Amino acid sequence: MNSKEKFALYAEILRDWSRRMNLVAPSTLNDLENRHFADSAQLADVLPHDVDIIDLGSGAGFPGVVLAILGWNVTCIESIGKKVSFLNELKEKLELSNLTIYHGRVENFFPAFLNKNIKKAGKFVITARAFAPLVKILDYVRGINCRLFLLKGREIEREIADAKKKYRFDYELVPSKTGDGFIIIARFGR
Repeated sequence: MNSKEKFALYAEILRDWSRRMNLVAPSTLNDLENRHFADSAQLADVLPHDVDIIDLGSGAGFPGVVLAILGWNVTCIESIGKKVSFLNELKEKLELSNLTIYHGRVENFFPAFLNKNIKKAGKFVITARAFAPLVKILDYVRGINCRLFLLKGREIEREIADAKKKYRFDYELVPSKTGDGFIIIARFGR
């Protein structure tokens, strides 16, 4: 199955599951390709190719599953059981052997992950979309030397100002190609 077929099947599965539970806003179901797939896929333009991805609060798989379809090794972290079931179905039906699903809370993931993957410390990046304010994300990854690639809305300047009160980090903003938001690329933990 090629990536175009995988995205078509992803849309079909997402629409089916959305009849039973709220994975995305119902108003976006008619424009999944732009509102969710293309929005998530724009990270491919700025992500390094030689890294693994840890996607925080993956929900309906954005951006984690999209990036797995595009070829990255991705670990999706999701705490809600029904969403984990959805992600597992995507993994199986889309034949994504490069996708790992972690059922648990973000704050519980990193200690065990870092103990098992200490040699990968510089070889993974963190992504998130519609997950938490920047300062909260930095709270989760505190003490980890990492790069973050986050899809954020137009309030990002305020989020940066709030986060700068507590943390030191370098960042750049890349305007979104699909809306009025931004990708923030941040270097944290040095």
